[in-house]
Amino acid sequence: VLPTIPFGVQTGQSDIDLCLNMMPSTQAAVLRDIVNTLRGQSARKLVIINGHGGNDFKQMIRELQPPHSKGATANRTAPLLVTMNWWQVVDPLAYFTEPGDHAGELETSVMLHVAPSLVRPLGEAGEGRERRHRIAALRERWAWTPRPWTRVTADTGIGDPRAATAEKGAAYFSAVTEKIAGFLVELAAADPEDLYE
Repeated sequence: VLPTIPFGVQTGQSDIDLCLNMMPSTQAAVLRDIVNTLRGQSARKLVIINGHGGNDFKQMIRELQPPHSKGATANRTAPLLVTMNWWQVVDPLAYFTEPGDHAGELETSVMLHVAPSLVRPLGEAGEGRERRHRIAALRERWAWTPRPWTRVTADTGIGDPRAATAEKGAAYFSAVTEKIAGFLVELAAADPEDLYE
């Protein structure tokens, strides 16, 4: 288990004090260095468990994962690269009425379970209303552009956190942890050269 990297793409929050940004190109360079180090140590698998919605590792993995052509010797030394977003592992609607998008019921509940001292009293929370895009495609989210958080929300929260509880967070966290653990056990037993039926 490698150390966590507590930085992510924060370009939409650059006007918020102490919101530290790591550009995608920097993330790609860090990931490239990690993969090259692991390749030299004959590691066969690397799973990136992402904790921040601004990060997207798919294109980086496509660039770092060599082509899988028959007989290619490079494939034998490159680790299998996998990414996941922890909040997408288990359907949140089974646990939360309004999961929210950023600091809503889901994230706040999990934080109340994991690190309650970092959560301000819920009575101080806003309603998590998002100022919607005027452009339909962006509003419907089939087109995308970075969101300037201080213009999109009153307090950078999207989704009402006021229904959050540590108990909901514990239940969701447990379900996510169990599912990720099952995946890691299955992946550990799998041969990266023989993943398809």
